[in-house]
Amino acid sequence: MSKKIVVTGAAGLIGSALCRTLAERGDEITVFTRNPNTAKNKLPFAKEFVKWDTYSSADYSEYIEGKNAVIHLAGASVAGEKWTEAYKKEILSSRIISTNALVSSIAKCKTKPDVFVCASAIGYYGSRKDEVITEATAAGDDFLAGVCKEWERAACEVEPLGVRRVSVRTGIALDKNGGALAKMLTSFRLFAGGPLGSGGQWFPWIHLRDLCNIYIYALDDKYLNEEINAVSPNPVTMREFANILGRVMRRPSKFKVPEFALRLLLGEGADAVLASQRAIPQKLINAGFKFEFTKLEEALKDILNK
Repeated sequence: MSKKIVVTGAAGLIGSALCRTLAERGDEITVFTRNPNTAKNKLPFAKEFVKWDTYSSADYSEYIEGKNAVIHLAGASVAGEKWTEAYKKEILSSRIISTNALVSSIAKCKTKPDVFVCASAIGYYGSRKDEVITEATAAGDDFLAGVCKEWERAACEVEPLGVRRVSVRTGIALDKNGGALAKMLTSFRLFAGGPLGSGGQWFPWIHLRDLCNIYIYALDDKYLNEEINAVSPNPVTMREFANILGRVMRRPSKFKVPEFALRLLLGEGADAVLASQRAIPQKLINAGFKFEFTKLEEALKDILNK
């Protein structure tokens, strides 16, 4: 049976791919967006476009009333700008204010959605060197870990309303049209590609198609009410990632981007790029979730050969 679903952040890399997947299976999508006209051009198959602001506490209950689900992906890009104190505040507030607004709007609905699926990130765990990370691993203590903790705490406020909640701790989504991979492709095409930093840090990747399927799994499994790691079962180091990408592209992968250069460009945000997170989707594995891409080389060939 098709569902009526509200999606925030629908025009982003993950959101647009997820909305297409939902529409293909017959779901009816309401897009919450800062720019309805832009979103209409990008997502013409959506039924409704609602202007909203991630920094507003406005009441959106009339648009959520009677919907089956809310998927919340919106938030200022972690890699969007250099991490000044002002931008760090924006990263946090865009997530917490918007989540609080959605939860308070859900509270006002007579017919509430069945589930609230809220994005989070593998950044929840901080940098852990070679430690294997599962959902049972404690939170980290850096800035991004703090953002994720507050974001998940805000999302949990929907549970006393009788609404199921899933926080999706997303890894690095791979797609040639956006995100980390798209930024790396240019240097590899120019025969100047290579790992970021030392190359020894673990890289928790996920094919964008598998990530969309994980969100749908969270949406549909009525017994899932918790946090899940949305990453491939087989993380690789940054060095391995660069080597495999070079092999798939038939390009060298020996030109490292040194840590000091990343810090000049990103400031404290370089910590997120250089973090080592050997994350495993243990709960999805235990549940028997079927990944389409478990090996990085297969994933990259699929992405780059289309």
